[in-house]
Amino acid sequence: MFFNSTSNRIKGTLVFFLVVTAVASFAYTHFLAEKIREKEHSGVELWARAMEYNSKPLYKETRNELSAIMVEISTQEGIDDMLKNRWIRALHRAESDLSNASLDFIASELIIKNRFEIPSIVVDEEGNILGSRNTGNRDLDDRIIAEYASLNEPIRIELGAGDMIQEQYIYYGDSAIIRTLQYFPFVQFGLLTLFLGLGYLSLSSIKRTEQSNLWVGMAREAAHQLGTPLSSLYGWIALLKEQNNDQETLQIAHEITSDLHRMQTVAERFNKIGSIPELKPKRVGPLIRQVMEYLERRMPQIGKHVELSLDVKSDRRIPINSELFAWAIENLLKNSLDAIESRSPNARVHIEAHEYNDHYIIDVTDTGKGIVKKHKSEIFNPGYSTKKRGWGLGLSLTRRIVEDYHKGKIFVYKSTPGEGTTFRMMLPMNGNDRKPASQGQSSDLL
Repeated sequence: MFFNSTSNRIKGTLVFFLVVTAVASFAYTHFLAEKIREKEHSGVELWARAMEYNSKPLYKETRNELSAIMVEISTQEGIDDMLKNRWIRALHRAESDLSNASLDFIASELIIKNRFEIPSIVVDEEGNILGSRNTGNRDLDDRIIAEYASLNEPIRIELGAGDMIQEQYIYYGDSAIIRTLQYFPFVQFGLLTLFLGLGYLSLSSIKRTEQSNLWVGMAREAAHQLGTPLSSLYGWIALLKEQNNDQETLQIAHEITSDLHRMQTVAERFNKIGSIPELKPKRVGPLIRQVMEYLERRMPQIGKHVELSLDVKSDRRIPINSELFAWAIENLLKNSLDAIESRSPNARVHIEAHEYNDHYIIDVTDTGKGIVKKHKSEIFNPGYSTKKRGWGLGLSLTRRIVEDYHKGKIFVYKSTPGEGTTFRMMLPMNGNDRKPASQGQSSDLL
């Protein structure tokens, strides 16, 4: 199950936390946006009523009386014309002030200064746009009416009085603050995802470093422990050769010596883990052949008949560490041999080496059982093994040798269940590339 491992439980918890945070952020932002919309609706409503109020005549009876007085003064006999004109001008000003004084604040503060930043348009009964505010450079057509209508209900106003009343409608959209607020959850979610992602990567890096130090310590301790018995065995072999001169004993001693050399090589490999290996220009063909010959001599002991073949299309020298590189090839070959059934007919493991785009490519292809797609991303993890008694270290060490020490790349190039698998190793020919671009591999292995 997915949540059986601690790593997956941590990932699941982080994903759950992100989802809950995203939902809460979207919900709260929606709540704030609705509250702001209510305030903006009140503002547009105030502006609409101001327009409506401004279109209606005020203090009609008082102004009518002032007009009648002006008529009486103009027809009154015995009053100097200059004085009449002065009184009439004063009455005109009074009438004008009655008409406009109550509208000065509304006109100057709400309409003229245009203090609301809400985009809006005024439309007549037939849908013709009569005016607009804060719409920028947008085209004033039916599309903007439909857009604003989908956002907010239009506000109906009546202009004029008596038989001159006209119906108009104010359509308005969202202000800049609401439009900005709508993007806030995405920004917050992105930043939170980035923060948690960096935190997770940091924890993973610390964990990998701790695991790496543990493996390095175990490997060097194993190499140190092997040193003493190996030295002793070399002494016993030398003594055996001195005391027994018959051909059969000497042949057995020779085979034991070969195996001791092999054990010594393995011990040196483990001892070099964690240190910076020395890379020297070498041809990989002879090294691969040595590993293949070693395994060919021992295949009868494991009860398998597998054809090993090699096709080296380039003898270019590339910077490698001979011992570690041979170890990586051996692990790949052993993995291929383990994937082939004991009674499998036409069993074969083929290695091909060639150059491609400044990289040296080594493909190891077997006719084994293949790798299921869901396991492709796990086979290089320490501890992963399909064998009952496997430790799951071979491919993990191989990746460390190729990527950490040789700055190359190794991945499953292709695999078909029941048909076989091809592992691809890419090594930089100049020794300076950090992340070589691979060809043909699945993206989840990069």
